[in-house]
Amino acid sequence: MSEVRLSVEPRTEFGKGAARRTRRAGKIPAVLYGHGSDPRHFALPAIEFARVVRENGSNAVITLDLEGSTELALTKTIVVHPLKNYIEHVDLLVVKRGEKITVDVPVVVTGTSSPGTLVTQDLDTLQVEVEALHIPEQIEVSVEGVEAGSQILASQVTLPAGASLVTDAEALVVAVNEARATETDEAGEEAAAEEAAE
Repeated sequence: MSEVRLSVEPRTEFGKGAARRTRRAGKIPAVLYGHGSDPRHFALPAIEFARVVRENGSNAVITLDLEGSTELALTKTIVVHPLKNYIEHVDLLVVKRGEKITVDVPVVVTGTSSPGTLVTQDLDTLQVEVEALHIPEQIEVSVEGVEAGSQILASQVTLPAGASLVTDAEALVVAVNEARATETDEAGEEAAAEEAAE
């Protein structure tokens, strides 16, 4: 994951009106907290931040240029307006180089299971502990050739180097079951044959 730099401005006004003015100016209200420091309020450049999230995912680590000093931060929470789909607010967490942090990483199912099977993904993310600057964008789970009746648990997923599993090891990630489409097709054919006979 590439390191990204953003110049940010401190915020001195708070409340809904101030937040609206910040957003009208093309910025996103944000709070930086963690490592025992007081929360710091500032404004992120909206277009640049949206690009960072698009290119690096929701676990983006950003170097913030704030009043002459720099701070390494992990994107913790992004609040998006439910109807208008713009970013309303961002919470960032202070991180240090080499520090291990716990993050949710998206699970992506790859491959094709055996013929006549149906793949069900039970978990969309896995929680892992990983170094702040080496957060994987996704974790791939292959179902290539997997037979019906198989289950892939969190403990069976291959994690990237340096990552350790936080999610319960027995949690079901993917299930491969027998597809029932043939039964419904047969029932449909039988019903159609009965209708034709009548």
